[in-house]
Amino acid sequence: MCAKDNYLRIPPWLRVKIPCNKTYSATRELVKDLSLSTVCQSAKCPNMFECFSEHTATFLIMGDICTRNCAFCNIENGDIAPLDHTEPTRVAEAAKRLGLKHVVITSVTRDDLADGGATHFAACIRAVREMLPETSIEVLIPDFQGNEDALRAVIEAKPDIINHNVETPPAHYEKIRPQADYRQSLELLRRVKAAGVIAKSGLMVGLGETDEEVRGVVDDLAAIDCDIVTIGQYMRPSMQHPAVLRYVHPDMFEEYTRYGKGKGVAHMYSAPLVRSSYNAALFAGLKK
Repeated sequence: MCAKDNYLRIPPWLRVKIPCNKTYSATRELVKDLSLSTVCQSAKCPNMFECFSEHTATFLIMGDICTRNCAFCNIENGDIAPLDHTEPTRVAEAAKRLGLKHVVITSVTRDDLADGGATHFAACIRAVREMLPETSIEVLIPDFQGNEDALRAVIEAKPDIINHNVETPPAHYEKIRPQADYRQSLELLRRVKAAGVIAKSGLMVGLGETDEEVRGVVDDLAAIDCDIVTIGQYMRPSMQHPAVLRYVHPDMFEEYTRYGKGKGVAHMYSAPLVRSSYNAALFAGLKK
C-alpha cells in the first residue's frame, strides 16, 4: 500500500449528504424491532440514508458473520450462528410493514452449510410471496460453491431477479476475492439465464483494475446474455481495507454504460454511487 493512497481525496461527486428525517428513523427502528440485519448497515453503504428515507432496505439473511474474507467487504468474520427458521416470516413482515413493492434479499456467504443456505433463501422468497403476492422479489446470492442443486432450489422458489456479483475482473480475484472463482460465477449466471430468470450482476472499480479489464468483464456478461449489469465506485469501509487506487470520473461511468449497451446488455446501470441493490426497484417491471 502506498502512503499516498491514504490521502487520496474523495471527489465532490462522491460526497453524500446525510438526511435527518422521520422516515429514515422509522425504517431503522423497524429493522431493529424485527431483529433483522440489512446489508445497508453491515456494509456501510453510502446510499443507506437515502434508501432508508424512502422505506427501502436490502435484507441480510443468515446472520451477520461471513465464512469468507473478501478484501473489499465490511461484513465481519467470526463464530457462525445456526440458521433462525423464523427469519423468513420476519423478513416478509418487514417488507409488508415498509410497504415494499420490490424486495431485495441477500446474505452472508455460508460455506459451512451443505447447500450454502439455498433452502433458507427459498424459504424467504416463499414467505414474502405468500404475504405480498404482488411484490417483486430480487435475491443477491453467493456462488454456493458451484452447487447446481443449491442454485436450482433458489430458482424453483421463483424470484423475479437473481443477482450474483462478479465484483472485480478475474486478474484481481487472488487479492480481492480469493475464495471465489470468476468462471464459476459466470457459470452460475448462465444457468440463471438458461432457467428463464432475469440475471443480474455487478462490479466495483477503484481496486486496481483498468478500464480495459472492466470492458472485458462486461464482454463476458454480455456473452452469457446477462440482463442487468451494475458498475459502481469502490469506497473503502475502513483503514483496514484496501486503499482506493483511483476514483473513476462520472464521464467514464457513462462510457461503461454506452459500451455495455453496445455489446447487447439490456440494462446497464453505471455511476459512482451505484451499488448492486441501489434503486433495484427500477428493474422490478422487467419481464423474463
